[in-house]
Amino acid sequence: MRTLPKNWVTEGLIDFEYKKYQLLAYLQEADREFKAVKLYPMLSDLIDHHRVLDELNSGKTELSKLFPKALNGIDLNTAQLYYQPQVEDGEVMKEISQITDFALPRISKQIEEGKSIYNFVEEQVEFEPVGIVPIYNREGFVLITRESSADVHAFRYKSNILQLAGEKFRSITFWLLGIFQKNLVNTMEKLKMQLIREVKELPNPATWRVHSPYVFPIEETLIPLSKRLLLKSVS
Repeated sequence: MRTLPKNWVTEGLIDFEYKKYQLLAYLQEADREFKAVKLYPMLSDLIDHHRVLDELNSGKTELSKLFPKALNGIDLNTAQLYYQPQVEDGEVMKEISQITDFALPRISKQIEEGKSIYNFVEEQVEFEPVGIVPIYNREGFVLITRESSADVHAFRYKSNILQLAGEKFRSITFWLLGIFQKNLVNTMEKLKMQLIREVKELPNPATWRVHSPYVFPIEETLIPLSKRLLLKSVS
């Protein structure tokens, strides 16, 4: 997958035509991914780029921090180092302003396309418990199935609390336990019991089934969607 460096606007040659070519090639790749219903990591990558560009656009004086600097002098009394920017603001700032003005609406449009695909997939997918959900549901199993495929992708999940910048966030981690075959005999309930026998530290795990009527990609779409659905359900 073609990626775009985080600081692509200020890295290398700062020229509108060059950056325009760089961005359009990246957006073409994003369009190919979305047409294949591959949402991640492209959608989150686009959102990150939009955030960075929006911050640059609203406070371009901070751009000077991103440019390379050369040592210009030393104050021996205070042990202070002084640096001189190697890039002059004038023309460079005009180029960057032109780049951000060109890039922001196009990235926004691509993000909206990705979100509409995500909403469509979420509407199609069925999310339901397998058996009774225990009180403790921060760990358990997720079984991902697709209508025209006999494969059952079985994952173990665990919900964690992350603390960033003084705020708490809940995250979900997945581990693949195996890919099994579903049939009239090997039901979801029987597969759940098999997994319980294999993962003995979870004697009464919460188990969920995520079922798609279409063969959406597992890694790029159904796993990220399953994590978001689980985050709404675990306590």
